[in-house]
Amino acid sequence: MIPDDSARGDGDSLLVDPSTHMESFRRTRHNRRTELIEDYVELIADLIEDGGEARQVDIALRLGVAQPTVAKMLKRLASDGYIQQRRYRGIFLTDTGKQLAEQSRERHQIVESFLCAIGISLETARIDAEGIEHHVSPETLEAFRLFVAKTNP
Repeated sequence: MIPDDSARGDGDSLLVDPSTHMESFRRTRHNRRTELIEDYVELIADLIEDGGEARQVDIALRLGVAQPTVAKMLKRLASDGYIQQRRYRGIFLTDTGKQLAEQSRERHQIVESFLCAIGISLETARIDAEGIEHHVSPETLEAFRLFVAKTNP
């Protein structure tokens, strides 16, 4: 469907206002940078909650990446203050890491619930929510939450 000219404002150009365009790309770049951090921290929290510990080998297995890739990311998470690694004891979330994991988990749950509420299968909703959760704005997330609350009281 082609949007009508009145929605664009100028009637001729397919491009949006330059400042709006710039802000959109700035936000997307930021979200891409934080996406991996959020995925790792959320997975570490899930592993700790499920089995009492998070180990590098388990993270690599669940994310489908090599252990050296995980080791590099864990160093970054430690330097950013999200985790602590203790030799021979595994990976632990700092308070900052726990807070980020909880925020990520909540966003994921809201997006997944919204997708299910509009008729998407649970399996597909889980997969799709994994990508959407990192890019959804607070305004859109709140709209999703309100929609789910109305449809599933």
